[in-house]
Amino acid sequence: MPSISVIIPVYQAEKLLQACVESVRKQTFSDWELLLIDDGSQDASPAMCDAYAAQDHRIKVFHKPNGGVSSARNLGLQKATGDCIAFLDADDAFVPQTLETLWAMRLQSDMDTAGCAHWNVTPNGETSVEQLLAKGIYDSEAVREQIIAPLVGERLALPLFNGFIWRYLFDAQILRDNQITFEGAYLEDELFLIEYFCHAKGLAVTDEPLYRYLLNPNSATHKYMKDYQQVFGRFMERKAEIVSRLGLESLKPQWRENSNWAGLLIAIGNEYAKDNPKSMKERQNTVVAWCQRAEMAEAIRTLKPTGMGRNKQMVADLVCRRQFALLTLLYRLKNRM
Repeated sequence: MPSISVIIPVYQAEKLLQACVESVRKQTFSDWELLLIDDGSQDASPAMCDAYAAQDHRIKVFHKPNGGVSSARNLGLQKATGDCIAFLDADDAFVPQTLETLWAMRLQSDMDTAGCAHWNVTPNGETSVEQLLAKGIYDSEAVREQIIAPLVGERLALPLFNGFIWRYLFDAQILRDNQITFEGAYLEDELFLIEYFCHAKGLAVTDEPLYRYLLNPNSATHKYMKDYQQVFGRFMERKAEIVSRLGLESLKPQWRENSNWAGLLIAIGNEYAKDNPKSMKERQNTVVAWCQRAEMAEAIRTLKPTGMGRNKQMVADLVCRRQFALLTLLYRLKNRM
């Protein structure tokens, strides 16, 4: 049984998959298995996956009909046999010492989880480092304060704690014992982390960037989602269930209003995405309808967002003043539509 199972969901990834897989094969730590989950790709990715498996016995391939990144990761979790789980996206890469460093941190700290900083990489090759947390050892109370609380109810003000699952080396037994899985195609990482860290003993963190995250303008998060209302509604249902089941309401009493505001700002940006086929008037009407929904109207009435980035703050202020025509004009200028 390997020490670490690395799970890579693969969908239409032929251009970047080789670099991704090679970043695992070139690890200074050798006791790993790599699970390539082909999520119904129609390009050369399936054949590439099979070729990698033929070259290295540590690489396993599973082909499935397209079902989205959550279903791919869940299949990986089902098939993984390692003591720990690491996630890697097919357009990203590990640095050579990623697994060795995280594994050693976990052992030396006597914690069940390790995490790292990462490189943000632009398409033209520019890089910047983003920290997870300050270097150190975090017990369960510190994790509750610095990871769980921000993910539950601090989704607006900067600095925003990002729910990137690929920054961690997870304890596989915690995932199995508590049946922690993914659902949905958006914001799924946040709920996974909330649930996982409610069961973890603690976290060892390094400020060394061990993961290369490609800032991809063509990713799903930058495209119009016609079903966003259903996706966000299901996200809030699941979040409410997790918050209730794990007794997190008192941690952030206004978590629901905070989360709804965050979801509303995403919904507005989604409506004004360039590839949305609706007319500007239709988009504006949809935004007004979003703001009139009972849960959103309550959030707007009871919580005034502050401390956000300039653009988001401007959008929130316009929503609070119900200046929707001006909001539409702002997005037309911003997105050059």
